[in-house]
Amino acid sequence: MAQGSYDADMGRRGAYAKGVAKREEILDAALTVIARNGYQRTSVRDIAEAVGLSQAGLLHYFASKEALFAEVLRRRDEVDRERMPADPAARVEGLIEIMRHNADVPGLVQLYAELSTEASHPEHAAHDFFTQRYAVLRRELGETVRAAQERGELSTSLDAESVATILLASADGLQTQWMLEPGLDMAARLEHLWAALCRVP
Repeated sequence: MAQGSYDADMGRRGAYAKGVAKREEILDAALTVIARNGYQRTSVRDIAEAVGLSQAGLLHYFASKEALFAEVLRRRDEVDRERMPADPAARVEGLIEIMRHNADVPGLVQLYAELSTEASHPEHAAHDFFTQRYAVLRRELGETVRAAQERGELSTSLDAESVATILLASADGLQTQWMLEPGLDMAARLEHLWAALCRVP
């Protein structure tokens, strides 16, 4: 490879790496700003200022405001996965722990609730994110349910995927109720549901 071509290639790689790093910085800043201010009170300008960019400069890294917020939720999921045990048998306990943590970040709960509703439209920028997210979580929680059935903790009369779907729907519904009634203990309610399912003969 000629020196000029090599230098140009290295320059492109360097620019790409810087772009990726800036996106990561933006997402981390957005998590902090939204958790602090709430979804409704956070603008693209607020996030841009947190990373030293103009609003137009920030949107250079994301196709739209909706795409930015979808990526913020993707980053939140990455952080939450650090709390989720790798062992399928412990994933319900991990989900309960995440619900407990969510009570400390109301802005992100609000973002999730509102964006998931908006994303029901197939053309919304976050539509694919949510459909894929639910598919993955149903599969993983389904593995947890089957593991509990194999250990004799959960009745084999229950359909694993149905139980997984119910757990996810309950978690989402509890978050909505909690936004209306902040004193509600989301984690305790979800824990109660799992205990009740484990008592089904």
